[in-house]
This record gives sequence, C-alpha cells and structure tokens, in this order.
Amino acid sequence: METTATNETRQTALHITGMTCAACANRIEKGLGKLEGVSSAHVNFATEQANVTYDPAIVGIERLEETVRKLGYDTAKEVVRFKLEGMTCAACANRIEKGLAKLPGVTSVSVNYALESASVEFQPGRLSVGEMQSRVKRLGYRAIVRQEEANADDRKAKEARRQTFKLILSAVLSLPLLWSMVAHFSFTSWMYLPGLFMEPWFQLLLAAPVQFYVGWPFYVGAYKALRNGSANMDVLVALGTSAAFFYSLSLTADWYTSDGMRHDGPELYYETSAILITLVLMGKRLEARAKGRTSEAIKSLMGLQAKTARVVRDGQELTVPVEDVLTGDIVLVRPGDKIPVDGEVLEGASSVDESMLTGESLPVEKKAGDAVVGATVNQNGALRVKATKVGKDTALAQIIKVVEDAQGSKAPIQRVADVISGVFVPIVVGIAVAAFLVWYGFVAPGNFAEALEKAIAILVIACPCALGLATPTSIMAGSGRAAEMGILFKGGEHLEQTHKIDTIVLDKTGTVTKGKPELTDVVAEIDETEFLRLVGAAELQSEHPLAEAIVAGVESRGIRIAAAESFEAIPGYGVQAETQGRRLLVGTRKLMERCGVDASRAYDEMTRLEQAGKTAMLAAVDGRYAGLIAVADTVKETSAEAVRRLRGLGINVVMMTGDNERTARAIASQVGIETVLAEVLPEGKAQEIRRLQAAGNKVAMVGDGINDAPALATADIGMAIGTGTDVAMEAADVTLMRGDLAGIPDAIAMSRKTMSNIRQNLFWALGYNTLGIPIAAVGLLAPWVAGAAMALSSVSVVLNALRLQRVNIRRG
Repeated sequence: METTATNETRQTALHITGMTCAACANRIEKGLGKLEGVSSAHVNFATEQANVTYDPAIVGIERLEETVRKLGYDTAKEVVRFKLEGMTCAACANRIEKGLAKLPGVTSVSVNYALESASVEFQPGRLSVGEMQSRVKRLGYRAIVRQEEANADDRKAKEARRQTFKLILSAVLSLPLLWSMVAHFSFTSWMYLPGLFMEPWFQLLLAAPVQFYVGWPFYVGAYKALRNGSANMDVLVALGTSAAFFYSLSLTADWYTSDGMRHDGPELYYETSAILITLVLMGKRLEARAKGRTSEAIKSLMGLQAKTARVVRDGQELTVPVEDVLTGDIVLVRPGDKIPVDGEVLEGASSVDESMLTGESLPVEKKAGDAVVGATVNQNGALRVKATKVGKDTALAQIIKVVEDAQGSKAPIQRVADVISGVFVPIVVGIAVAAFLVWYGFVAPGNFAEALEKAIAILVIACPCALGLATPTSIMAGSGRAAEMGILFKGGEHLEQTHKIDTIVLDKTGTVTKGKPELTDVVAEIDETEFLRLVGAAELQSEHPLAEAIVAGVESRGIRIAAAESFEAIPGYGVQAETQGRRLLVGTRKLMERCGVDASRAYDEMTRLEQAGKTAMLAAVDGRYAGLIAVADTVKETSAEAVRRLRGLGINVVMMTGDNERTARAIASQVGIETVLAEVLPEGKAQEIRRLQAAGNKVAMVGDGINDAPALATADIGMAIGTGTDVAMEAADVTLMRGDLAGIPDAIAMSRKTMSNIRQNLFWALGYNTLGIPIAAVGLLAPWVAGAAMALSSVSVVLNALRLQRVNIRRG
C-alpha cells in the first residue's frame, strides 16, 4: 500500500516479477534511484519487492512502473473478487465496470451480470479494496469481498424471500385488473365481471401499491442510473409503468370531478402498469433461479471437499474441521473416507477413486511414497498421509479458482453485447418518443391514450436483459460442464478461441506417450557395470523422464549409483557431469560433436534402435566414446483414438519432439500422425509454433514439461496435460486433468458447442429486440404482452445456456 512518509514524500511497495538474481535487483534499484523525485529505492531480491520513497509532485507510480518495465521486468498486480448486490440488468454491470475502471490503479475490470460478481485487477500501491467498495456504493450498488460470501448468501436468501413476497402481492393485486381487461375482449364476453372491478377508485386502490411499493426499486434504480449519466432497464420500466399509471390517475381525477362520472367510465390503463411490474418481477425471479443453476458446477466442486479430518497431534487422534489441518499434519484416512487434503502416503496401501479429478472411473493404486489429492475417495485400505497442501493450495481449491475465474471472465464475443447494451436504452427511449408523436399526430390524431400505449409497449419490449445474459450464462454453464469432464479453461476468452483451432501440435514424451520409458538396451565399450554406474551418476540429478528411466534401470540391476560432484543439463542435447574425477557426457549425436567426441562407430547401431521406436543416447567418459544406451517409451492407450477424433473434427495433427527423426516417426506411426517435427530444441519449439501461425493456422500446443512452457505461451491456445509440471500448467490456457489426449477433442467439442450456444442466445436476444420494437411501434403488441415477452426472453436465454450442463460428448 501507498503511505505518506512526510508532507512532501510518499512511500510505496512494488512487487517485481522477472528477477532471476541479485544483479537484477541492483539494476532495478539503480534505475529507480536515478529518477527525479525518487529519494530512495530499495529492492529485495528474496521478497521480490521494491520499497520506493518519492515525491508525488514530481514523479508518479505510473512512471515508477514504466521504469521497471523498461528495465525488462514487470510489476505484479493483485486481483480482488466481489459479489455484487443491486444489479437489475446488463446496463448496471456496464456502469459498475466503467466506474471501477476509472479508479487510479485499476488495470482491468470484469463485471459478470449473470454471476453477479466482479473481478478487479489493480495496483495495490495505489488503491485499496475499501476505495473500490466505496465507488460501487456511490454508483448505487454494494460490493462484498468474496470472503464475506457466507453473510452475502444469507442476505441473498432473505432478498429472494422478499422478492417472492412482493411477486405474490403484486400478482394478487393485479389479478382483478387483468380480469377486468380480459373481460372486455369480444371472445371473453361470457365472463362474469363484478361491477366493483370497473370502478376507477378500486383500480387505483389496487394499482397504487404495485406501482409505488412493489415497483419502488425500479424508481430507485432509474434515479441512480440517470444520476450517473446512464440508463438501464429500470429507466424503461419506470418510464413505461409511470406513463400508464399517471395517465390513468389523471383520467380518474377528471372523471370523479365531472358531472357525468356515473355514466360510462374512462378507458384506464392501471392494469398495464400493474401487470407489467408483475411480469417483470416474475421474469426476474425465474431468471434468478435459472442463473443459480448455471453455477452448480462450482457448488458441486465445493461439495466434494471433506468436512473433517482425523489428525495425529501429540500422539492423539483428533477429529478437526478440514480448515484446521496444517501442512505437515499426519492425517488418518479410513476405507470409504474422502482424503481431506493433498498429501503423501507414509504408510498403508489402497485404491483411490480419483474420478472427481480426472473423470476416469478406474481406481488408482496408492502405496507409501505416492501422492494423494484432497476430495478423492479412499476405497479399501487404511492410509497414513502427510499433509503437503492445505486450504487454497490444494488441487481442488485451485480447480475451483480456475473455474470461478473462467466463469467470471468475459469472452471477446461479449464485447458486442456490451457495446449494444450501453447505447440501447437511450435509443429505445428515442424510438418510443418518436412512435408516440407519430401515433398522436398522424396515425390516431389526438388520441393520447392509444399513442401512449404504443410508446409503453416499445419501452417494455426493448429491455436489453436477454442481450446482457446471452454470453455470460453460456460461458458459466460451458466452463462448468467442461470442469466436470476434467477440462479447465482459464478464461472465457480461451473457451471462445479454442473452437477456432485448426492445428494441434503435440509434444511426444508424456503427452502422446506415457512419459515413463524403460531402459531396454546397453552397448558398452568398457566394463558394463562400470559403464552403467557412470551413466547413472550423470543422469541421477536430471528430472527428464528419460533420465529417470535410465536411473531406475541401473538400480534394478543392483548397481549402486554415486552422486555426481557437478551436473549440468544442456536442453536439447543431454547432460554433462563429473563424478570421482571423471567427466561424463550422455546425450545426442549433436552433444558428442559439440564436445569433440568421435562416436561415429555407434551410429549404425543407434539408427537401428531408433527405427525400432527407441530413444538411443551416446555416452562418453573423459572425452572418449564409451557406449550407448536405449530406452523405450510406450504410447498411451488413448492417444490413437484421440488423434482419430481430432482428424474427424477437421484438425491437422502435428507431433513435435526433441527426439531424432526415426524414433519420432516410429511413435507417430503408431497413433496415426503424419506430420512430425523432430529434433526440435526447447527454444525452437516456440519458433515452430510461430512458423505454423505465420502460415495462417490457428495453433494449439499440447505439452506437459518445463521445456513446453514457451511453446504453450506462444500458441493461440496452450493446453497442458494435468499430470505435467506446474510450470507447464501455469503457461497454458487450458488444463486437461485426465492426463491423456482424449481431453483435446473434448475441449474443442465443448468450445464449439458453447460458442454455438452463445450465437443462439445472441441471435434470439438481438432478433427479439429487432422484431419486437417495430411490431410494438405499429400497434400490434399490447403493453402487457410486451412485458410477458420481455420476461420470457431473459428466461429462455438462460434456459438455453443451461442445456450445456447436459452436454455428453460421445467418444469414438
């Protein structure tokens, strides 16, 4: 936060990203210190924080951040999520979004009308959460920080009960008015109509509470909107109903003060205002209930969490709320229990149902040393688990956060609806006024009542509620259903962009293949045991799956491996290490050539192994060729079927790997991939992606390793296999929790279905308004019918979006 140091200077703390060493911190410190107006700058590399004292009259925070960026780094932003209360239509969401965006320090705002939430990215040194809440309050709404949601949910339930009461009251009072209106139709002349229902004073007595008690929130909302220089649904409803009510009130007053008041009564429109308010309330209640169903995915995910945990503390077993479990606690999990937190099995063996995480129904065997995930179900054995991640750090909490972020974000297609919603209400008011003048002056000269009726119908039929709901409800339902299928879209924009993909680039190891190869061949020119001991020492510190296979293969032969004194991984080439005074190289032909080692006599054998689909590696000791080893990685059972489905969707499938051409093609042929990019260095993967993009392709990259992160970030859509590294998943736009390629066609199909659903909603919403306004203008739509149609339009859009929750993508 920004604080005042003296009357002239201030202090601020900037969170710096991108630093890799203390030299980076020094560079930033010097760069900031040179700025005019900065009296001191201290950058802590360990905490990644810069504390700056500056004179705001000379230099601003924008300049400080710009300097950091020019130096090649960046400043981190914070995100706060609010639950919003008081919104009545999409225009309210637009107004809040614009109001928050104007605050200093806010970098991005996303207000979701359907979810009634806001996500604000801001610079913590310039703005506080309280200031944002104050701005929302001044706009006429209420913003509640998400941690306060329990109380918010209580308030929401009370508000729902209050709205239901008002709806019932409004319906009861409006029914006699509706009766009196319907009884006047020629085809209902048979209906009995009590004389009391036709009395103007009785109609006024019924309509007034509906107009000024039930309908009062519309006046409040309209006032707040107009006060802030905008207009929303409340303006249209307040204008339309007030025009009908007050015109009827004036006729009632004239009738009771005239001599002929006991003859035929005046043509009143109390039923128009009362029925409109009733129908709008009914539509809002139905819409609220339907919108609540669009967030069922979040609720079901939250419901997966265990409520309590059995922990061992001070030698005693205690049952505690899951929120009280600490990292390092020993948790006891009995058969049939949910595992409360992420952890590592210390003792015991069991099968664990991980379907909530991966979507796969087959249980996974767990033993000591294996990782377990919170909310999965222990089946048949007792486990003793050490808690490694608790609270918001658990896998389930991260999944919930990703889904919440996706549901609260905006797809680019929504910008169209936002633009239209922002200007729609003033245009509609103009059209209504024009229609009134045309009817009053030309079509029905001097007939104020008829002209007013047409204007009211236009005001009501044109409420842009359906337009504002069209996109976010589909995004919410689609992303929630995708999460249930083990597909996590990080935002609405990624859900939208995925349907445009025409080229999929697959990493080989750990993506197409299982990523758990085995040591299969050893060809040594020195003693084989010594050769394997040295090769194992060189690979012991490497995290590459091939290195792990080599180490496991050496140890399985009973050979003890000594740790290397020095180790260096050379991406795309191999490794070099030193152990017991001997210099070791293990890797590709390029590594040997680069280091001046003549290994040509092994190339024929290496080629033979590669043609068999194995990965062969050369080894040198003290600069001389010493032998080669080969490992084989097996293809995942689902890879061939996934590739077939992708090709059926019209997607071009490419496999990219750092492996040699022969091995890569052997693997590709097993799964039906024709295009192979082999021997691609890690830094070259992103270049290959850019090359495909330059050819006009929309490219998705699928990978699971650290080496894939640049390519994932470069691609139009990056997809990370859920079993991969955190770095890969952080760089990706979509995470496939199942750990196989079957999720790729599922993700594309889900994106296509969601976008189709959004287009249907937008077509219906825009078509409804486009057709409804002229129909109302020519006098073919009674105001109460317009109100019913307006209410049903919003409900129909939400119900259409809810169809996505029942999507069942057929595999095969």
